[in-house]
Amino acid sequence: MLRRQRHIRTRVQQLIDSGLFTLAFWLAHAARANWQGLFFWERPEIQPFSTYAWLILVILLITPPLLEMQGFYDRPLLPARSQTLWQLFRACGWATLVVILASFLAREQPARGVIVLFGAISLLLVTIKEEIIRHWVLSKLGQDQIKRRLLLVGAKEDTNPERARLRDQSENGVEILAEVDLGDTPLKRLVDMLHEHSANGVMLSAKHTMFGQVEKVIQACELEGVEVWLLADFFKTQISQTTLDDFDGRPMLVFRCTPEASWQSVGKQVLDAAGAGILVALFSPVMLAVAMLIKLASPGPVLFRQQRAGLNGKPFTMLKFRSMVTDADQRKHELEILNEMSGPVFKVTNDPRITPIGRFIRKFSLDEFPQLINVLRGEMSLVGPRPLPLEEVRRFDDLAHRRRLSVKPGITCLWQVSGRNNLHDFRDWVRLDLEYIDNWSLWLDFKILFRTIPVVLLGTGAK
Repeated sequence: MLRRQRHIRTRVQQLIDSGLFTLAFWLAHAARANWQGLFFWERPEIQPFSTYAWLILVILLITPPLLEMQGFYDRPLLPARSQTLWQLFRACGWATLVVILASFLAREQPARGVIVLFGAISLLLVTIKEEIIRHWVLSKLGQDQIKRRLLLVGAKEDTNPERARLRDQSENGVEILAEVDLGDTPLKRLVDMLHEHSANGVMLSAKHTMFGQVEKVIQACELEGVEVWLLADFFKTQISQTTLDDFDGRPMLVFRCTPEASWQSVGKQVLDAAGAGILVALFSPVMLAVAMLIKLASPGPVLFRQQRAGLNGKPFTMLKFRSMVTDADQRKHELEILNEMSGPVFKVTNDPRITPIGRFIRKFSLDEFPQLINVLRGEMSLVGPRPLPLEEVRRFDDLAHRRRLSVKPGITCLWQVSGRNNLHDFRDWVRLDLEYIDNWSLWLDFKILFRTIPVVLLGTGAK
């Protein structure tokens, strides 16, 4: 895992741990106040929580450094449980001592039962959090989210020791999909392997005498929107931003033409998860009504499932409410002469395959609601380039168009609020997607989401 990603992960962990320690203090006071019979050795009276609320600030400030002192944030992604428990036990003990000392100096010491419970509940809550993270990391969904799928590229004498080192450090969040020997592998074959493996990065380890070939690899990855990790000097690039990072303490140059890991990217993940969850809860009656209408009005399944190209072209099953007849795919070739879009995509006004109910739900984008499930599964984002069917991606005649696959696909995007389906040139579609990628910010996502609301309500440009 790159240093920047480790830094963000650590900061998120620190915020969560501080919150859990604070929650533990409140729960300890609530338990002592409501279950007085369990603390028979103390007086039943206890001061209200507001008297000790100032200790929250103390707990928030001391939690990260105390855990840091125990090496809690220097652990591998899947540490031994015994190591985690021992580090937590010591940190909770120190936190309890600091709370006792601070309250003693302020002459407002909580009941002894509160102090004891604070340490125990803190240990319990953070342990539960660690087990949840462990379960997520070991799950297929977690592996898909955190694993960097890389091709190892270079001369064999360079890649062999690198492969061995990565194999010995199996918990570094990196999966080597394949090795490519630059000495006898054509550039076109490397590009084909990027497509075949849905790789989201290339690790280059090459000699100085091979820098000419390395530069061609970097330029090819630029067109693909794929990150390059290079143990070498800088090279001239057209799009990529070059940043210096480190991988397990070794200098690493990263050529990136997509948004880098940052607090904004964490915010986007939070926005996706929270936004999709809230929308599913709010519109579940509408989704149920749409499902019933489709079932009653048209024979066949309620949901339409199709393989689409996700992040870096990785296939995933996109969900939609079915708006066409069940044999729509078989009849597509009959309508290809009516295709209104240039390039590999297919769009037809007044498509005869659309059912009456389908025409209504398409107009107001109700057919897209099941994609909120794709967002919750981490396969899509609320905002991003629309995912295309795999067959349309294979027909890209310009490799630069694949750079739109370098970010997660979304339910709404810039071109949908800039004319929606009124665009007829695929190059304009790609241009708007790349404009979104190159200028991405969390604020831009919010603006696109707000601009999507009137477009959906008015059914602007729907087909």
